[in-house]
Amino acid sequence: MTQWLLDRTFRTASGDEVRWAVLGEERAGVPAVVLLHGTPFSSYVWRGVARALAARHRVFVWDMPGYGASEKRAGQDVSLGAQARVFRELLGHWELTGEAARPAVVAHDFGGCVALRAHLLHGAHYARLALVDPVALSPWGSPTYRLLGAHPDVFGQLPPALHRALVREYLSSASRPGLHPAVLDRLAEPWCTEAGQPAFYRQIQQNDQRFTDEIEERYGELGLPTLICWGAQDSWIPVAKGHELAARIPGAQLRLIEGAGHLVQEDAPAELTAALADFLGADS
Repeated sequence: MTQWLLDRTFRTASGDEVRWAVLGEERAGVPAVVLLHGTPFSSYVWRGVARALAARHRVFVWDMPGYGASEKRAGQDVSLGAQARVFRELLGHWELTGEAARPAVVAHDFGGCVALRAHLLHGAHYARLALVDPVALSPWGSPTYRLLGAHPDVFGQLPPALHRALVREYLSSASRPGLHPAVLDRLAEPWCTEAGQPAFYRQIQQNDQRFTDEIEERYGELGLPTLICWGAQDSWIPVAKGHELAARIPGAQLRLIEGAGHLVQEDAPAELTAALADFLGADS
């Protein structure tokens, strides 16, 4: 359950070290899929889905700067704006930019905003796009989220045990049935190191709603096959946002996943994988 290794490194234009990996065979005709995580998670949440999709796709996974196994440092720009630029760089590094090489993109939580910004503002092109409980429409950010982001220096000085308890409680609230203890340990671990504690509050501070406000009125421009999956019991972003987003994107499909909260990958992995496999294998 806990085995997950990003064995490759990419250095961004801003100097950040990004860890990434690719699953599946590299041979002609195998379509590429890129998976984007959200906050406060990492590519680890995609492990099961990635391995399943790798039977028929080349699956690219990565930890965004400031998350998971990627570099965390003081003064780092980990905003949604910066992440979208890094994603565009990575697509070039992976040689997934030509018309014949365009990947399908699957993005969860704020990964949705990253994927949308990269496409709408930075010229990244995809074969198709699946958004899973994405951060895409205002307002977003709970009162707790805003409180943590408003005082990163204060919360960054919490005793390690209190910080760990806060992180674990916060992560747990993303799951409707609750996270397996080993999964919770793995998700919390990167935030509970000397570099990880300030990084946890730094990324909340920088993730301002303006990054979705800047693109929200352009969703009608999306002209590619789009699937929206939503945990029907998502307590972080209400399912009404899924209906609203689907109405804004021409031709978008909406799939509600019963019994799942915000972290659909953990709550209903089989249902989510089946929905994604159907979508990725469908004709345009």
